[in-house]
Amino acid sequence: MLSETPSLLSPEQIRVQEKLAIFLAFIAGYIDATGLIQWKTYVSFMSGNTTQLGAAFFSHKFGIIITSITVIAGFLTGIYAGTCLSLWKKCRIKTITFYIVSGILILYTAIHYYYPITNIFSIAVIGFSMGLMNTIITTVGDQKVNTDFVTGTLNSLARNTAMLSMTEDKAEKKKYRSNAIHLLLVWIGFLSGAAVAPFLLDALKNLTLLLPAVLLLTCSRLITNITTTKH
Repeated sequence: MLSETPSLLSPEQIRVQEKLAIFLAFIAGYIDATGLIQWKTYVSFMSGNTTQLGAAFFSHKFGIIITSITVIAGFLTGIYAGTCLSLWKKCRIKTITFYIVSGILILYTAIHYYYPITNIFSIAVIGFSMGLMNTIITTVGDQKVNTDFVTGTLNSLARNTAMLSMTEDKAEKKKYRSNAIHLLLVWIGFLSGAAVAPFLLDALKNLTLLLPAVLLLTCSRLITNITTTKH
């Protein structure tokens, strides 16, 4: 869905936003696929978990009910915490969410390397991390994006493409084309992350979540370029 407020960012800042959104979508796809393979549960795709939860109630699959409720609760708590951090005026560290999520992934990996961690605890922690990460980038220019909600991304992509094909106004065509490209790249980023996860999971095994942790630290360097608006 389009934002009604025009973007105040410069073209260069919007490009940085786009790159960051693609990186985060890649990480989300990678972790979501890892969660699906290891724990048979989505850790960022809450629509799928909600569907599984509803179906499990009637089929009395209590294991699925518990895991679905756990990951949904963790994800919601992460979004709540991330939103509070973004609104916390006393916090001057703009990249704090990057460091928190990366730190959680590194700590989880270190513990899991030496000690087995239950599936319930794993999906609670990783679901919380994904919720936190979901609050880092919410727009690219004037287009609202969600880096780990593929259904919403595809919906907005189709809507922008439809509006692009229907309008005759040059300014609107430029805006809808730009929005569609941003959304397509975010979707490709998520798809790419999900595609490489199975291969890296076999290679890295218990260290598989170190990759997104390192990528998040790399992404944190980009955020400093989009914290100021165009004057």
